[in-house]
Amino acid sequence: MLDSVFSTLYNSGETVTVSSFLLILAAALVLGAVHALVYRRFNRCSSSFAVTLATLPAVVAVVILMVNGSIGAGIAVAGAFSLVRFRSAPGTGKEIAAVFIAMATGLACGMGSPALAALFTLILCAVEAFYSCIGFGGAGGGERLRLLHITVPEGLEYAGIFEDLFTSYTTRARLLRVKTANLGSLNRLTYEIELKAPGTEKALIDELRCRNGNLEISLSVQTEDPAEL
Repeated sequence: MLDSVFSTLYNSGETVTVSSFLLILAAALVLGAVHALVYRRFNRCSSSFAVTLATLPAVVAVVILMVNGSIGAGIAVAGAFSLVRFRSAPGTGKEIAAVFIAMATGLACGMGSPALAALFTLILCAVEAFYSCIGFGGAGGGERLRLLHITVPEGLEYAGIFEDLFTSYTTRARLLRVKTANLGSLNRLTYEIELKAPGTEKALIDELRCRNGNLEISLSVQTEDPAEL
């Protein structure tokens, strides 16, 4: 079942038939759509990224079909595809993994193994759904993770000034970034925090306002990798 549908053709040196090409293209498009739907079900993503995941396997499959057996063509195509990164915004770890899964599906289809591609896609989609449901990789209490942005005057020594509040309202707090603003007269601090209990955001913000001179404070749900900030 997992044998290549092109094995006899490649061994005999014949060209790929139209029916085989359409079979591979249809398989790549269907598997790409399944992967995109599963990814969008468990992750936030733009419509353009979902379309990319759905069509990428078909593109890769056709490229593999065209360069099969030609080393020179393969190197030329690899160089052309490497230019794509200069037109792409940096992605999160999940997005990069999703792109690699889509490419692997396209590679399997392009090599003439749609059954293997389907098995691979279904297994990876199931694993991704399972990990998302159990919150795998999180530090625990993922629904209470927040990104806290605090604006403080430039002359305020912020190191340790909020520690007692963090001890009262959070199980952990980590300073991620310090950025100057308003021509250097203000500092904007970004913390990653985990609330001890949901619904305590307002109380925390009210007490923080008393420490930062009632300047801007924002608290948002963490939806991205802190390393990408």
